[in-house]
Amino acid sequence: MNVLVLGKGGREQALVRALAQSPNVQQVFALPGRAGFEPQAVCLTDQALEKDSLKEIIKTKNIKLVVIGPEKELVEGWSDFFRSLNIPVFGPSREASQLESSKLFAKHFMSSVDIPTSGFKEVHSVESVLNASPRFGFPVVLKADGLAAGKGVFICHNKKELEESAKLLFEKKIFGSAGEKALLEVFQKGEELSVFVLTNGSNYKILPFARDYKKLKDNNIGPNTGGMGAFAPHNISENLQKNIETTVVQPSIEGLKKHNLFYHGVLYIGLMIVDQKPFVLEYNVRFGDPEAQVLLPLLEGDWAEVFLSVAQGKLSDLSWKKNTFASCVILAAEGYPSKPVTGVPIQGNIGFESSHFYFLHAGTKKTNTEYVTDGGRVLNAIGVGNSKEESIQRAYKQATQVSWPGMQMRPDIGN
Repeated sequence: MNVLVLGKGGREQALVRALAQSPNVQQVFALPGRAGFEPQAVCLTDQALEKDSLKEIIKTKNIKLVVIGPEKELVEGWSDFFRSLNIPVFGPSREASQLESSKLFAKHFMSSVDIPTSGFKEVHSVESVLNASPRFGFPVVLKADGLAAGKGVFICHNKKELEESAKLLFEKKIFGSAGEKALLEVFQKGEELSVFVLTNGSNYKILPFARDYKKLKDNNIGPNTGGMGAFAPHNISENLQKNIETTVVQPSIEGLKKHNLFYHGVLYIGLMIVDQKPFVLEYNVRFGDPEAQVLLPLLEGDWAEVFLSVAQGKLSDLSWKKNTFASCVILAAEGYPSKPVTGVPIQGNIGFESSHFYFLHAGTKKTNTEYVTDGGRVLNAIGVGNSKEESIQRAYKQATQVSWPGMQMRPDIGN
């Protein structure tokens, strides 16, 4: 079968790579994709994301499955559009995607099914933030309600930081309409954990646990980013696994049914583990980035079969490679995350790879003679090994194959 993947980031190339390895896939198409995706995919970079163009692509390319990578396309309802054409889609409905597009929608959803999460207060202005803050103390978390590319979260340690962050949201409007509403949230100190659940809206299967690193610099300092690295599987105690399943995963799936939310895809649950108890920080309605990059290599099987099964409302059995770990180290542009510098030539051997280490292109552009930076997170250095330590070592060795002025990279992924 032929498969269409929507998106152009590192997560989407990870999806393309996994699908291209399937004996059941004849050709993968990426819309828009980028030059670095080739030769694993035919990139439709000159095609518009609009209905008439997509109908033509479905027909002429004989597409039998659509996999939607980014949240934006899900929130805009493209999964509903493809389903209206009777094409199986891996991705939830527009209505269900509000779990990611609105932090407040997600909080009310959690409350409706008693999922443990931090206390919060809806706020709409600098004044309302400052008026509500005495109830929370410091540090306190301020979150933009809408989509902000993983950058809409401020951890404020005093009133001055809180006021400055609120002004960025409500007066400077750095996130546009995504910051018209926000929430103040109780700060939880613990260990972050990423949980991914394949679901058809009724049944579910939990994927291996992954650990993501959100802060820009080592020792978890600096601004939040979309993610500077990850590894999987992240081993946790059996008791914690059971606690996560019974208090978070099962109620989340029950909530989908209770609210009649159509969900054929993956539900990403961001957790904070406090004293071995899970608290939900957020939902995402797609694979995480960079978590997808370290989860997809772990399957003992065929991702095309899995995605098609979920898209059709079924749920395949899953098995995972024994003694296999994967790590991802993000190579970011100078100025990321606020003002990434683009158009900088990338030096070195960008095509260096094997089955155990390779690059995924997240923000690159190919000119006539070279690759240049074309985004904030530029390349994903991937390492796969028989231990966590070996996978991390291979990822960092892969990272040494390229460089450019101002390149940013955390040296402590896996610690």
